[in-house]
Amino acid sequence: MPTNQYQRLTANCSACRPQLSKLFCPPPGSWSYSGCFDQTVKFIERHQLLDPALWARFAEQFTRPSDDHDLGWRCEYWGKLMRGGAMVWSYTQSPELYRQLECAARTMLKNAEPDGRISTYSREAEFQGWDIWGRKYVLLGLEYFYDICTDESLRAELLDSMRGQADYLLAHFGPGKADLRKASGHWEGLNSSSVLEPVVRLYNMTGERKYLDFAGYIVGLGGILSANIFELALEDELDPWQYPVTKAYEMMSCFEGLLEYARATGEERWSRAVVNFAHRVLSSDITIIGSAGCTHELFDHSRLRQADPEFTGIMQETCVTVTWMKLCGQVLRFTGDSVFGDAMERSLHNALLGAVNTRRVSRDPLSPGGGLPFDSYSPLRAAPRGQAVGGRRVMADNTIYGCCAAIGAAGFGAATQHSALLTEKGAAVNLYFPGTLSLQTPGGRRLNIGIDTTYPVGEDIALELSLDCPENFELALRVPGWCKASEVSVNGEAVPVVPGWLRLERLWKDGDRVQLRLPMAVETVGSWQLCQGGGELPPHVALVRGPIVLAASEEFSGNNLSGPVELGKVRRVPVSEAPFEARLVFETELRDGGGLRLADYASVGKGYDKDIAVWLPCVRPL
Repeated sequence: MPTNQYQRLTANCSACRPQLSKLFCPPPGSWSYSGCFDQTVKFIERHQLLDPALWARFAEQFTRPSDDHDLGWRCEYWGKLMRGGAMVWSYTQSPELYRQLECAARTMLKNAEPDGRISTYSREAEFQGWDIWGRKYVLLGLEYFYDICTDESLRAELLDSMRGQADYLLAHFGPGKADLRKASGHWEGLNSSSVLEPVVRLYNMTGERKYLDFAGYIVGLGGILSANIFELALEDELDPWQYPVTKAYEMMSCFEGLLEYARATGEERWSRAVVNFAHRVLSSDITIIGSAGCTHELFDHSRLRQADPEFTGIMQETCVTVTWMKLCGQVLRFTGDSVFGDAMERSLHNALLGAVNTRRVSRDPLSPGGGLPFDSYSPLRAAPRGQAVGGRRVMADNTIYGCCAAIGAAGFGAATQHSALLTEKGAAVNLYFPGTLSLQTPGGRRLNIGIDTTYPVGEDIALELSLDCPENFELALRVPGWCKASEVSVNGEAVPVVPGWLRLERLWKDGDRVQLRLPMAVETVGSWQLCQGGGELPPHVALVRGPIVLAASEEFSGNNLSGPVELGKVRRVPVSEAPFEARLVFETELRDGGGLRLADYASVGKGYDKDIAVWLPCVRPL
């Protein structure tokens, strides 16, 4: 049976692709995009990151023991939003956003107690529930703002505060002290172990050995009480859904920290463990839209379960989507493996863009005006969006917020930072958005790359280089693994191309043009194709076109999502025929004489009142 492009993406076949050496993120302000991506980032900035009342609401949680009564996670919201805000500012360079972030950082510094402690838990109740998890996010938020802060005196204050917060943890946990994993009653301490990432980052900022030693202590604990998940990843015999604890988002956060630790120490075994883990997640749990979790936010063999109607719970949490994208970015930079660029692209154009609440709809009476900016869960089988607010907690002013809404901006920040990357030999374009890249050549000279495209709606991408003088360097372009008939030319001359990184090394001159064509046809994915290695699923079918997943919606009159359908020819129709704003619309004939209309997953169901479905019950072909 021939493979489809979704199977190719998750087949872990990167060994057959040309790879790059290590990649590096360019500095803030290197990207200037237009189109859907830019519009969405500006929407998030306007409706979330520039809301002073929201920042005040989150900061207020630290002025009282707001999490004592339910051992909750209000402690995480501020740090998540600060990290995402700093990442978005690196793209937009908005003075207004910078002022808001600076104000929020100064407010948080005032919440520090004399011994450095910052927490939403009282001293009597600390080191329970999600306390360490929240402290992790405060540290990350301040660290990400520190990276963009231009005020040297404020930078010094930030660093002193971060030292104080970390030192408070070092005074209570470590060899001969309390076990960090026991500072939580959830997931065998997985959430507390994830403080590994900001601790290593603090070591990188200060060079102080005690923080690296503490990170080594966390790594030695192994993440959870009943097993060492880092050793399990190193052994590479189990998929993550087979681990003793399967909380996806927290587990991926721990592996992000492990890779930071491997970078700092040079311990190859731990970087190998992270790469093993990421490949296992991709092949066993990433769904067709680029997220994971068919039973809430757990690794549960989602690649197989996504089309199983027996799994009826809410699915595909935005926290999982964003953390997966961040992990993909980490592994992409470390290994140069383009399969993680492919994975990031799929997550962005489907799960993440689909989660943005562009119509500002609210299903919860406690939701602040206009609804939360992100959905918590995204359905794959017939159901409406916005079924539940993940991580829902009532705040002091009797409004709610959710973990997924707070983390969403970081997903777009990660996509921006990894859209174009620097290499030891030049530059690499990973994600294709219309606009301009402002980079440097290996010789330190100006390199601007203008990108003219409607991708992924259109198939053509034109890049024009602007240089002060000719220079020999390498320009790498990611050719997605799903594309088997790509075409590339340089100044009108065709060059051979295969999926992976197309490495164009030559003497580049001002005005040189590269044309990339990525042909896209609608492909069918059958549930029976997900059962490699055993298993049986009721027959369902999904349709994909390039990196975009199509979904049927009840918003199209006459659509019946209960099926079963027997698909015929598929044709593209004008987006004006959709009763909502869409990027792509297709119509397929049904063998029984009817028809079915589908649009790109990111566009359907934004009214929250109609069912949408990626997986449709079908008649299995012989």
